[in-house]
Amino acid sequence: MIAAREAWRAGLFARAQWVPNIIAGVIVGVVALPLALAFAIASGVKPEAGITTSIIAGLVVSVLGGSRTQIAGPTGAFIVVLAGVVAEFGVPGLLIATGMAGVMLVVLGLARAGGLIRMIPHAVVGGFTAGIGIVIWVGEWRDFFGLPDVPAGSFAVHTGRLLAALPHLDGNTTALGLVSLVLITIGPRLPGCRRVPGPVIALVTGTVISALWSLPVATIGSAFGAIPPGLPHFAWPAYSGSLLALVPAALTIAALGAIESLLSATVADRLTGTQHNPNQELVAQGIANILSPLWGGIAATGAIARTATNIRNGGTGPLAGMVHAGVLVLVLLIGAPLAGHIPLVVLAAILFVVAWNMSDVPGVTRALRAGPVAERIVLVGTLLTTVFVNLVAGVLFGIALAFLTRRR
Repeated sequence: MIAAREAWRAGLFARAQWVPNIIAGVIVGVVALPLALAFAIASGVKPEAGITTSIIAGLVVSVLGGSRTQIAGPTGAFIVVLAGVVAEFGVPGLLIATGMAGVMLVVLGLARAGGLIRMIPHAVVGGFTAGIGIVIWVGEWRDFFGLPDVPAGSFAVHTGRLLAALPHLDGNTTALGLVSLVLITIGPRLPGCRRVPGPVIALVTGTVISALWSLPVATIGSAFGAIPPGLPHFAWPAYSGSLLALVPAALTIAALGAIESLLSATVADRLTGTQHNPNQELVAQGIANILSPLWGGIAATGAIARTATNIRNGGTGPLAGMVHAGVLVLVLLIGAPLAGHIPLVVLAAILFVVAWNMSDVPGVTRALRAGPVAERIVLVGTLLTTVFVNLVAGVLFGIALAFLTRRR
């Protein structure tokens, strides 16, 4: 099942469907902008790479995917992995690894492995996503509090260094971060803002406050330079290192992309009452990840929050995802110069909320209090290994624990 073809047969491109899907697409495009910028910066690449990824992946997956309402783009789950690849191999190495991961995803889809990936135990998925959330949260302390640079190290060592630097936080940056957090969480409840996403309210308000009061806080422009207006250009990544050395990174990106895209498609099924095709979804995600780095984009997958936003605002078919990509094209063509004024602390606040949502603290707490002992062991083991070792080790260790503790 290819999403666009099935949607056409179901009449979801009929004129009566245009207005709700266009509205949903515009809303999702607006929501995707601050997230795309934040995810790109946190991954160690330039902010425009996040927008490029959202455009290419959003268009490809909407047309070729196995879910009618899936919205694809960069996600928080990738941050830890991509930042590590950039640190070791540079941005060109990341782009090549992403393309390799895309080929792997296509192969998985053609081999009809979509059903197998969905069999990973829930406790393993919950543990590693919670672990990733913790790592993202700690990783944003520097931008949120305006801390001085600290040397890199293992998670435990780096966290200790950040804690030691907290007395040197910047008051202006921290205050703007706290205001942004409040706006993200309660902004949509303010009069006249019910349909405006919290991250958008925080992005606009934080940028205006910073500009009007000339706050001495780091911005996208001061840290990365101006975002170039216009569409990205095709360019083959200039990587001269060993492709074999990139295989572990590519495997990690492919595995994470497969898991998250199918989880997102499953959420879409629950909200719409439809049934996605997991194998076609993997093929589409693979094609998106092959094409994205050729225009400077990074790894992409199905985005659960954006997909749910799409559906809740009236999105019923691929048209909404295509409009979402079009909105981001307009941002690059028209609004790129304005993006340079966005304070990094606002994006850090957005990622704080993303990390909280990823960690699913209420769900993890319930599982630890009332879940079966075996599931608790798997969840905690996966979480701790993900945080203190790495994502791959966390997933593998969690699966091994699930196998060892299952009832015979």
